[in-house]
Amino acid sequence: MNAPGIQGTQGTGEATEAARDDGYGPPPAAGTNDRRWSRWPVWSGYLAALWSLLYGAAGLYWAAGGAGYPFAEVVEDRSSASLLEPSRAGVVGPVIAAVGAAGVVAGVLMARGAGRGRSRAWLLAYGWASAGVLAFAVPDYSLLGLLVFAPLLVVFAFTGVPGPQDGVGDILYWHRGNLLIVFAGGLLWAAATLAYQWRTADRCTACGRGRHGAARWTTPEAARRWGRWAVYTAALSSVPYDVTRLAWYFGCPLGITPEFLKDMRDTPGMLEIGLGLGLLSTAGGLLTHGLISRWGEVWPRWVWWKAGKRVHPLTAVIPATTVALVLVPGGLMNARHLTADMWAANGPGILWTVWGLALGAAALAYHLRRRGACGRCGRE
Repeated sequence: MNAPGIQGTQGTGEATEAARDDGYGPPPAAGTNDRRWSRWPVWSGYLAALWSLLYGAAGLYWAAGGAGYPFAEVVEDRSSASLLEPSRAGVVGPVIAAVGAAGVVAGVLMARGAGRGRSRAWLLAYGWASAGVLAFAVPDYSLLGLLVFAPLLVVFAFTGVPGPQDGVGDILYWHRGNLLIVFAGGLLWAAATLAYQWRTADRCTACGRGRHGAARWTTPEAARRWGRWAVYTAALSSVPYDVTRLAWYFGCPLGITPEFLKDMRDTPGMLEIGLGLGLLSTAGGLLTHGLISRWGEVWPRWVWWKAGKRVHPLTAVIPATTVALVLVPGGLMNARHLTADMWAANGPGILWTVWGLALGAAALAYHLRRRGACGRCGRE
């Protein structure tokens, strides 16, 4: 039997009414940290508004001729492959400022739980559009590259970067660092919009379940079915990339010109890096099967120090979701740079978008299968 909803079928009075107005329900009886996190639907909206205010102010500064415009045309070694690069600050800066101003208003309204009917639909449309554009459309493959090479960057910080680079600053330059800021803004808007959508639909803001329990597609049985297809799709999406990089390593110019293959062969470590990335991609595809296999729920024997113990769901959900998020913008960027004579340079990377979306769906299915009853609203 479903437990009472968070919007209050238990109890009356001012406390219940305040909880209904705030939209996050009565705080749990646990410690201070639990109560603070119970307010995430409120402060996520304010954080999105604050991000919009700061980045909108930066857009106004760049439009007025201020230095540091991150989408300007620069030397190739310091450029990015962002959708907005190269562009002029006098054109894009005012747009950034206007969108930022709109974001401040929308974020505050979401945090306050305002809007019904058409106004609610407009706020949701703005929030999800902002999240998609900022997290997926504007960034490039830099996020994926930084994630893959993060361990090496830590080493390079102490040993120096091999080759002609003067240091880590030649890798984490401003045009690339700005894309991390934009991506973070997209995540903030996604969190704020999801919280607002749940609150204004009278759903639990901890699990998203409504008064009548979970939607049919979110039940463990349904998630097991469509999650399996999501895993298969994610695993197969990486195969073209893996095959082309393996072919190049063994001297076959599959999908590229012989001249380009020679240039890579003449560049120390280039083919080896490509092979390593292909093998890493293959390993990632294989690991994805853990989202539908028993060894994704109970540690297998080959992980001897944890063998037989329960796998905490976040151990799988966090890395899978992280990889899924950074794959999508990389895939969209590759679609913008596809050429006929060099199709294998970017063509297989277009499937990163499919891979990321499928991996995100597989991680969601895994979460839905293993989440159990909500610790806040009690619904299953």
